[in-house]
Amino acid sequence: MSRAPFSFYEFFAGGGMARLGLGAAWSCAFANDFDPVKAATYRANFGDAAEHFHEGDVWKLTAADLPGAADLAWASSPCQDFSLAGARAGLAGGRSSAFFGFWRLIEGLSDEGRAPRVIVIENVSGLLTSHGGQDFAALGEALAAQGYRFGALEVDAAAFVPQSRPRIFVIATREPPPAGLVGESPFHTRAIKAAVAGLPAALAERWIWWRTATPAARNTDLAALLEPDDAVEWHSPARTARWLELMAPLHRARLEALRSRGERAVGAVYRRMRVEEGQRVQRAEARFDGLAGCLRTPRGGSSRQVVVVVENGGVRTRLLTAREAARLMGLPDSYVLPRAATAALHVAGDGVAAPVVRWLAREILEPLLDGAAVLAAE
Repeated sequence: MSRAPFSFYEFFAGGGMARLGLGAAWSCAFANDFDPVKAATYRANFGDAAEHFHEGDVWKLTAADLPGAADLAWASSPCQDFSLAGARAGLAGGRSSAFFGFWRLIEGLSDEGRAPRVIVIENVSGLLTSHGGQDFAALGEALAAQGYRFGALEVDAAAFVPQSRPRIFVIATREPPPAGLVGESPFHTRAIKAAVAGLPAALAERWIWWRTATPAARNTDLAALLEPDDAVEWHSPARTARWLELMAPLHRARLEALRSRGERAVGAVYRRMRVEEGQRVQRAEARFDGLAGCLRTPRGGSSRQVVVVVENGGVRTRLLTAREAARLMGLPDSYVLPRAATAALHVAGDGVAAPVVRWLAREILEPLLDGAAVLAAE
């Protein structure tokens, strides 16, 4: 029988998407984010947020600010320095070094005998290869030094929502995992296996191959999450033409093939910088596989994805709306977004897909906490 509700701390909480994903079986004891827009969004969506939400720099917190002893600490630390789109500064980078502000708190809790039983660290896939794998090893060393064993999954949110969004989820535990949670997973990707192969022997001994089932097939596509055509503002023909002009020949050919069929096709267009003949050029790349590209924050040039509809021989384009972006993160329409589109897209694009969190909780976190409690009782 489950011991729920489980308690958790949510660091770098953003708009509370990890909290939404964990669900009713979990009780938030403390949450933190330094971004005022995200903090306001968190408060707008959780009526009791004022009781446990702390707005401010994680480096200014102390262990004394964290109540009790939580079952879980969830940390979606800033990812810009791990991202392939960023400078790849790694854990020494200005934003990703916020991780060490979080880790200082875990060390303080450990000194007081209050360390979380389980830790989840979510980040971009670049975490595995940053500095030739040294940053991933440094993370493992930090976990091992505090008595944790750990493993990781590379989960693409596309398994759950119509958005391509691969992320690394490092799951660490101080207690021996139940045997049923160790084994194979479809999310032990080639990149995960390569990262493990590069770990020092002492860290490799602390590795856990978390076992998961294959999730049920996703039953929605991008088109199913979009607003009705007559409820949104479409680009002018001239602006649509500019998007088409940016397309590489291969992507333009795909679009023209769809146009020749005369059937309705819905896709997503996003901008990329590509090197062609030694020169960096901006290209528009379209996909018609039912998925949006990875949502990003509005600070990036590729952040505002464009919806493209091919129908009856014509092509229309428009910007993806903030509500549509929220749906692509698995958020319900009742989720309160900032009124300004840029702010709303920032909250959505910098979050974690809630259905992925729910799946991880069901597959690993809840059985782990329940199972470890049973083992301890025996």
